[in-house]
Amino acid sequence: MFPLGTVLFPYAVLPLHVFEPRYRMMVQACVRGDQEFGVVLIERGSEVGGGDARFNAGTVARIVQVADLPGGRYALTAVGTRLIQVEEWLPDDPFPQAMVVDVAEPPVEGDALAEAASARERVDNALHRLFEIWATIDSRAATIDHTLSDDPTRAAFESCALSPFGPLDAQRLLEAGGTIPRLSLLESLLRDEIAVLEARGQEG
Repeated sequence: MFPLGTVLFPYAVLPLHVFEPRYRMMVQACVRGDQEFGVVLIERGSEVGGGDARFNAGTVARIVQVADLPGGRYALTAVGTRLIQVEEWLPDDPFPQAMVVDVAEPPVEGDALAEAASARERVDNALHRLFEIWATIDSRAATIDHTLSDDPTRAAFESCALSPFGPLDAQRLLEAGGTIPRLSLLESLLRDEIAVLEARGQEG
């Protein structure tokens, strides 16, 4: 397990610079094994040094690239794959470990599919508007690719990863309990963010 100060969503890319001895050992174990580790958000405390309190809902990350750096450090790239729930934390020796179970996303079928597709479209429009506003503040925002998958479930996770929310709101989205609730919460958060930015623009 790798507790972090940020939330990892399925399908999102996670670049990491690994320098702490315990996480260097974790990377070595992952590379020898199935290339996977769990990521959870730190609730209280720091990424470095241990002694942190952690959320129990997280995401499995699969290592897709790893490079050795001087001093035994690693630069690695991982991708979020699926949701997990920690059932029991084990001793942090030699590195954080836990007993976890996979969390299955409720299937989007029948009438729910049309509802999810409509919610995906609204979120896509809200993201487009948000990046449009950002581009007036920082031209680099215009270069960000925010194209979403046609699949509402994947699009929900992609849009969560693209959105500019703090870790606690991101954790709420991760734990939303399905595609439609996640898209609904995301749309609400995006609309609030857009309203704030538009109000600031009018003040300026």
